[in-house]
Amino acid sequence: MRRALACAVSIAALMLTTAGTGHADPYAAPAAVPSMAPATLAVRYAAERRSIQEALRTARSVGDSGRARALGAFLAPDRRFLYFDPRGAGRAIEVVGDLAHARRIAVLVPGADTTLTAFDKRGHRPWSTPGGGARAVYARAHAITADPGLAVVAWLGYAAPKTFSGDVLTDQRAGEGAGELLHFLSGMRRANPSAHVALLCHSYGSVVCGRAALDDHGGAAAAWRQVTDIALYGSPGTTAWSAADLGGTARVWAGRGSTDWMEDVPHVRILGLGLGPDPVSRGFGARVFAAGSGGHSDYLAPGSLPLRNLTEIALGDAPAVVRG
Repeated sequence: MRRALACAVSIAALMLTTAGTGHADPYAAPAAVPSMAPATLAVRYAAERRSIQEALRTARSVGDSGRARALGAFLAPDRRFLYFDPRGAGRAIEVVGDLAHARRIAVLVPGADTTLTAFDKRGHRPWSTPGGGARAVYARAHAITADPGLAVVAWLGYAAPKTFSGDVLTDQRAGEGAGELLHFLSGMRRANPSAHVALLCHSYGSVVCGRAALDDHGGAAAAWRQVTDIALYGSPGTTAWSAADLGGTARVWAGRGSTDWMEDVPHVRILGLGLGPDPVSRGFGARVFAAGSGGHSDYLAPGSLPLRNLTEIALGDAPAVVRG
């Protein structure tokens, strides 16, 4: 039944397209902000906060209630954003912790269906979103040790595809996202040149991370050398044929919960369709970590085994990771 459902999802994704509304976007383009550096982080946080306030006023004026609720939550006093773009489905990059002084930085790269409205949520399953997941990893790190030296970034820096669209069967969106991710990592290196970085890549976000790893890096080479760990979870594939293609000097991890429907997605790549081998398969060669019995959105649930393991990966403590 699960395999039939997964195949049905794949077929539907190939056949369905999303029509534009034809309406002009009411939201303003991103404000100009200085390049990332230790001295400019506070300025960027303040500028993006003003942009969020402006977008909230727009959302209320046009009756966009879902967006208004999300943006209202963004304006909580303890929240800081490095980037914000309210146009279309939206993009946002949030920092949890002290980015400039962290010894380790974890960057959460989310998958399909992630929008500003779905960036985080209160109440039911908040960990299943980028913002909620980043806070879950940060809290778990502080439960492990009083001074983890960790900052966590919730990175919605690309146009995530919709699950029911042909985009999820190719790496086109991922290729665009990979360029944005490498650009962000270069900026982050200017803000903190000594930190080590872990990429925590969920679902289609693992395709983004895979494409970034396969890139020739160019001007982002120094920033990429800071990446010590790449964790792929709930992954449909990365377009790479093996972990060795991705790793370089980084450790490549993979995990999948026993009830994650992603297990039944065809792991193929033919004429640009499909995303390649299953990252948790023996032949792929990743370090497989135990991911528990949860489903596709349960990896960062508080108290769970995958959250524990992904946090240890974020902290760079490979021996503490429970292997699958």
